[in-house]
Amino acid sequence: MPATTYSGPFELPFETPVLEIERQISGLESRPDAEAFASEIRDLGETRDRLLAKTYASLTPWQTVQVARHPGRPQSTDFIDRICRDFVELHGDRAFADDRAIVTGLGRIRSHKVLVVGHRRGRDTAEKIACNFGCAHPEGYRKALQKMRFAEKYRLPIVTLIDTKGAFPGVGAEQRGQAESIARNLFEMSRLKTPIVCIVIGEGGSGGALGIGVGDRVAMLEHAWYSVISPEGCAAILWKESNEQTNSRAAEALRLTARDNLSNALIDDVIEEPAGGAHRDPEAAAAHLQSWIVEQLNDLTRLKPETLVRRRHEKFRNIGMVVDRAIPQ
Repeated sequence: MPATTYSGPFELPFETPVLEIERQISGLESRPDAEAFASEIRDLGETRDRLLAKTYASLTPWQTVQVARHPGRPQSTDFIDRICRDFVELHGDRAFADDRAIVTGLGRIRSHKVLVVGHRRGRDTAEKIACNFGCAHPEGYRKALQKMRFAEKYRLPIVTLIDTKGAFPGVGAEQRGQAESIARNLFEMSRLKTPIVCIVIGEGGSGGALGIGVGDRVAMLEHAWYSVISPEGCAAILWKESNEQTNSRAAEALRLTARDNLSNALIDDVIEEPAGGAHRDPEAAAAHLQSWIVEQLNDLTRLKPETLVRRRHEKFRNIGMVVDRAIPQ
């Protein structure tokens, strides 16, 4: 599919040649006599598409992290708006507060009635602050769990959209049981008797991602990342400073890309993004995501609840398994 021109103000450093061609195309298209340049515009468009495909086919892990953080990249609420019908948001944890960093609600994805749980990062400055930049507090994870138990009661599949740098590490969050709330979610999600599909749509940072990441099927968008720590955090620990060079080394060592996670059997699938990343064509990205979710739910909803739980348990128990083999004499 031909790439879509990105018109936002943010530019990724490695996209500079592509963006320069797009500026040339825009300049020609804005001319009063643009029809006279139809052939040049077409040739430039084809050159742009080839260059964009080549660039995104060879992204480094650190460049993948930059794509996942692109401010124009679709967030959980963007995908919910595009793939869910009749969505009704559910609020609060019935204990402390409504954490806006986690969005939960009921909706329909094609023929499936589902509960959707996702990280909400915010777009403008005010919304980002209100949502704590997508870093949830304990009440966010408790809200998610309460709604997931509701879904289990009414036999509704659960869809989670993961997009966070990590859980909020502040004093208040720790005082209210941040670690316990995430651990509780891991335990409870592992035994919920309803289908669960989880997708890392942007950033998948540490326990903040795992808190809504235990599912029968776990996938990543092609240019998302998923790791125990961010490259900057890893670089600060290993090399005592975080800069472009150490961040790149850390991203490489962490093996955090979708392909790396798939090869390590930490996820089940990689969902293709439009050429040049989801920020260039959110509609196409949403269509790919919706198709994958529906395919998984069509399969999972045919299984008995006991079978779902048993398979889910086996799936996560087998992650990282090491088999000792006797050395031939």
